[in-house]
Amino acid sequence: MADGTFVLYHYNPSAAAAIIFVVLFAICTILHLYKLVRFKTWHFIPFLIGCIFEAVGYAGRAVSANQTPNWTTMPYVIQSLLLLLGPTLLAASVYMTLGRLIILLEADSYAIIRPKRLTKFFVLGDVLSFLAQSGGGGMLAQAKTQDKIDLGEKVILVGLLIQILFFGFFMVVTLVFHRRIARDPTPQSLFITAPWMRYIYILYTASVFIMIRSVFRVAEYAGGYSGTLQSTEVYIYIFDATLMFIVAALFIIVHPSQIISKNKGALPLSESEGYAENVPMNARKQEQGWDRPQGPRPYQGAMGGY
Repeated sequence: MADGTFVLYHYNPSAAAAIIFVVLFAICTILHLYKLVRFKTWHFIPFLIGCIFEAVGYAGRAVSANQTPNWTTMPYVIQSLLLLLGPTLLAASVYMTLGRLIILLEADSYAIIRPKRLTKFFVLGDVLSFLAQSGGGGMLAQAKTQDKIDLGEKVILVGLLIQILFFGFFMVVTLVFHRRIARDPTPQSLFITAPWMRYIYILYTASVFIMIRSVFRVAEYAGGYSGTLQSTEVYIYIFDATLMFIVAALFIIVHPSQIISKNKGALPLSESEGYAENVPMNARKQEQGWDRPQGPRPYQGAMGGY
């Protein structure tokens, strides 16, 4: 049941549950890979890697389930590290998407942090969180004494708290930007008929789910290795696996290529396919002599606008 004196699991892992999520995240990985290549949404590469981490992580749990009760260390380490780090990569692409959306709408002045700094700021927080969590996970993987286990869990907690802090601020930045552009739309936000406001709501939803998952993980590690959350398998599937799958699926249904893409025709505008070539697009419009329409267009801040 253990390698040395360290008990890998306080329960018998479910092979069926693990395999279900291997399949689900594998499907998400394939679809995200297709969309990434098809629409050239390169800022979603971290999101794709996050989906791969999730699929491989649950594959590790499936292997552990088949080894019960004679578990080996490697599958445990794989599932522990990759399931811990996967959502951090999902969050990185969420951060970058908001910055691109602000640029697309020519609404730099509405953001608490300017788009060029916004992505760097939040990705920096994501990197710090990633390093702390991976470092703590590595300590746990090699832990043979309770002191080492406690140290590893504390380092992971620091990483998770960094993630919660930055993600909480990201949600504030998104909310402030949303309120400002809804109150005083930019000309570009009126001109674009793509459903960009719907995408803001997707960012809200994904952010809430990632935040819930992070809070769960904090409670899990704060409770200790033998605590209820770590010693009961169902919680990881409710508050981690299911929520992260929903996030991955949401961005398949409402992919950023529908709003932000350098691929021709990926941004569904009624005026011209060529308008979607670049973001920002001022130079292209001037070159072709386009003017903004005189008549009103549907505003994406209203429910009827998308």
